[in-house]
Parts: sequence; C-alpha cells; structure tokens
Amino acid sequence: MAPLRIAGENVDPLAWALTFAVGALGGFVAKEIGAPLPMLTGSVFLLGAISVFGFHTRGRPPIFPMWIRMFLMPIIGLSIGAAFTPEILEQALGWWPTLLALCIFIPAVHLLGFYGYHYLGGIERRTAYYASVPGGLIEAIAMGEEAGADVRMMGALQFMRLILCLMLVPLAFTILNGGSVGSAAGAVLVRGDDALTFINVIEIIGLGALGFFGGRKLGFPAFIVTGPLTVSAIAHLSGLTDVVPPGWSVQLTQLVIGVSLGTRFVGMLPSAFLKALKLAFVNILGTMILAVLVSLALHRAVGQKTEAVTLAFAPGGVAEMSLVAVSLEISVVYVTAHHVLRIVLSITQAKFFSRYLLRDYAKPEKS
Repeated sequence: MAPLRIAGENVDPLAWALTFAVGALGGFVAKEIGAPLPMLTGSVFLLGAISVFGFHTRGRPPIFPMWIRMFLMPIIGLSIGAAFTPEILEQALGWWPTLLALCIFIPAVHLLGFYGYHYLGGIERRTAYYASVPGGLIEAIAMGEEAGADVRMMGALQFMRLILCLMLVPLAFTILNGGSVGSAAGAVLVRGDDALTFINVIEIIGLGALGFFGGRKLGFPAFIVTGPLTVSAIAHLSGLTDVVPPGWSVQLTQLVIGVSLGTRFVGMLPSAFLKALKLAFVNILGTMILAVLVSLALHRAVGQKTEAVTLAFAPGGVAEMSLVAVSLEISVVYVTAHHVLRIVLSITQAKFFSRYLLRDYAKPEKS
C-alpha cells in the first residue's frame, strides 16, 4: 500500500495497522495472564521492547501517530465525569488536608527527583530538572526543550515515570489485595450500556467535543481529559443526561494510549534505555514511599482508605489511577481531583523554581 498524504505528512496506514496489531497482541496476552490494566501495560511492554531493540515492520521502526489519542482520550474524562453526584461534592469539602498536603508533596518530590537524577545519575542539570517534574508530562517536556535540555533522555525519564507508575502501582495493589485490580478485574469508571442508541452516540460525541475545545480554549491542565470531565460532570449533576461511554471504548482508549507510549522508545539505545529505567525506578520507588507515608498520616482526616490517598499522590495518569480506584471501590472523584491539582502544581512550581535552580544556564540560541 502506497503512503498517503495526511495533514501535509506522508503516512503509511499499513505500518500503523501493524504497529496497532502488535500492541493489541501484547494487550491480549497481558489480559490472559491477569496483568493489571492489561491493554495498556501489555501494549507498552511489547512495543517498547520492539522499539528499543530495533525490530522493524515494513522496513521501518514501529510508528503510530500521537494525535490519534486526541479522538479517544475524552472518553476517559466523560466516564469520570459521570461519577459526580451531589453527595460526592459534599464530601469534597472534607478533602482539604490532603489537597493542602499535595502543595508540599509536589515540590518536595520534584526537588528530590532533580537532585537524584543530577547528582546520583549524572544527568545534565536542565535535563534532570525537567525530567523530574512529577506531572504534566507534555508541558514539562516542552519547557525542557525550550530550556535546552536533552529531549531524548528527558522524554525517556518522563515516560518511564508514567509507565512504571502505571505498571507497578496496580501490580502492588494486586499483590496486597490478593486479586486483580483495574481493568484486569473488569472495572470501568462508570459502567455504560454497550448497546448505545444513535442519540446516545450523538450525546457522547457532543459532550466530548464541547469539553475538548472548551478545555483547550480555557487553558485547562491536561484539557483532553479534564475538559470532557468537567462538561460530563455538569451534565450529569444537572440531570441533562445519564449517558456513559461503553466499557469497550475505555478498553480501546487504554490500548491506543499504550501503543502510542510504546513507540516513543524508537531510536533509543538499549544502554540509555536501561539507564533511564534504573533512574526512573528509583525515583518512583522514593515517590511512592512518600505517598504511602502521607496516606498513613492523613487518611483518617479525609475519611478515605489508605489506598485512596496513595493513589491520589501517585505520579501516574489521571485515567489509569482512576481505573485502579474503581476496582478497589475507592472514590474515583477523590483520586481525580487530586491528580488534576497535581498537574497544575507540577507545572506551576516547575516554572517558579527554575529561576533559582537553573539561573546559571542561559537559554540556548536558535541557529
């Protein structure tokens, strides 16, 4: 099949399809063995390995466009928004102790990660600084690139942070609870009816589009998820709709996220990959130890389980941590509210502290 021209770019639909098929194979294998969040973690693992070790399809590395995620990520936000009820909003008033603690936790883990990457890992200062931002992955990478950081290593460390969190946190809860969590347990954010009517489909598309474009216009953090989440929450709280995206659409979204993340390791040398993996693992381990300590200290103050507070402070994706929360019968809204604040705080404090920690580094001139 000859390449097509889409948005001014030559694309190979068959190469996309083959990459997606490999990711799906990894997802289904992970599902068969009972791995947590199998469609996501299985596809990331298999495609990540293929990407790093140089396997090709049709004579080129695995390729999958990141922009395809934009059409599916709103589904996660719509599903989370459907969980909002007046009762939950009343409970939110009592969450201030952990929301306040997050304001201290985020700069603390960022600075610890920065010093660990730079002084223990030998990573160049700017790269270490932006690689250790504990949220807002895309924004952090963009700021680092603007500051002259090593984009490949910075991106690898950031993606490792996300991927390790997605894989290890559900696995830890699986072991501690003696059973599967997340989508491996068949959990969805709010269970929708797979037999949607035409009107239901129009409602879902309309809410998703309104949230996407509205969130982008208003500058929401992670607007692809938080914009549709806000619109869905308002629509469900006001009684305008009770429609929820079907479970299969959430599974498909996880698969697309996993495929797109797995292909991010194309061109990375195995030695650099292993270095990033070791550093990110130590970073995640330290962050999660602090998260557990916070949960032990504050879970009673907010009336939540220790697992809920731990998930709320884990530096993983909003959608993925929410799936784990559902399977553990934890308030998905509690976890989501903290993750939205985590992203805002991560980017804000990263901009603030850069003027002090990176003040000896001039912005590189563009050639």
